[in-house]
Amino acid sequence: MRFGAFFAPFHNNRTSPTFALERDLDLIKWLDHLDYDEAWIGEHHSGAYECIASPEVFIATAAERTRNIRLGTGVSSLSYHQPLILADRIAQLDHQTRGRIMFGVGPGQLIADAYMMGVDPQKLRDRMGESLDVLVKLLNGETVTASTDWFTLNEARMHILPYQENLEIAVASAISPSGARLAGQYGAAMLSVAASSPKGFEALADSWSICESKAEEYSQTVDRSSWRVVAPFHIAETREQARRDLEFGLMDMFNYFHKFGGDLFPQVKDLDEAIEIWCTGGLGAFGVGLVGTPDDLVEHIRNLQEQSGGFGAFLSLAHNAASYEATKKSYELLAQYVMPHFQHSNDNRTASLEWAASNADRFMAEYMGGIERAIQQHEEEVSAKQAKAGKS
Repeated sequence: MRFGAFFAPFHNNRTSPTFALERDLDLIKWLDHLDYDEAWIGEHHSGAYECIASPEVFIATAAERTRNIRLGTGVSSLSYHQPLILADRIAQLDHQTRGRIMFGVGPGQLIADAYMMGVDPQKLRDRMGESLDVLVKLLNGETVTASTDWFTLNEARMHILPYQENLEIAVASAISPSGARLAGQYGAAMLSVAASSPKGFEALADSWSICESKAEEYSQTVDRSSWRVVAPFHIAETREQARRDLEFGLMDMFNYFHKFGGDLFPQVKDLDEAIEIWCTGGLGAFGVGLVGTPDDLVEHIRNLQEQSGGFGAFLSLAHNAASYEATKKSYELLAQYVMPHFQHSNDNRTASLEWAASNADRFMAEYMGGIERAIQQHEEEVSAKQAKAGKS
């Protein structure tokens, strides 16, 4: 299993936007240091908290500060972009990063964004489908002529193709089946961004079935190894410490969601109530959180595996409910204890330890026998020298 993080991101509106952007860049550098596999960067244009407008611009800087971690748009809101221009930007970014780019796509999450641009929210998914159809062709080097009620392409073609021969496209899937259908239709990866929400969790198995069914219908191939599942968590060395860490910002998170969702997200009176709601009913598409220890997170991921039937990557839904230092520690604990469990990186070490332990008595007897033999040889040599000296 691969591991990564999904950055909306979430920063309260009291924090300097310059500071917030720098903090996210630093965190991705930390994830790269910890050997995380991938980071996905969102696109939003309203609401203050989710403060990255251009994932491509952000990724260009993050790529310069990291070595190995793959970087994805998480996601590019197709409904707001002329397809040819977007395809060109992604291809250029793929060259600048020497092939570390993943192209995540979606319809657009925030209704306020669509309203400001004069886009009917009910047409977001239709627009996404129209855009994705030509994007796939353009990125494959085809020449496209197409006309819709919001864009026109006349013999459009990319003059520079992506650095990667097969640039990975991942389609965001939440609760509705539209994302899974498109992923299957185009043989794309699936990015389940609401996997831990009650409805999203319930839909996991069906989402993959829908994806496979559409792939078969369109003669495409999909693989569970490319499926990403996103869920929020915060872990510490003890459950008590994990809860204390959330004093930093969980109440801010609840206030943000209440402002956007109204009565769908209850106002809470204290941290304990906030943690209880987050860990049981969740915060809508933000999902049910896991607050605990590395062992608790292992069990949480196992539940997602069992419900879904299996996936290739687990992504943390990045948040700022804990301080930066506590957040870094949470990711470090995942790398230290959770990754090895699912990547089986300690299996041979454990087997070697058990083998050595099961043979300890025999090995110790042979070791002590070797010592005794060395002592005996030494004493025999000394005795022989003394005997020889006596004769002379």
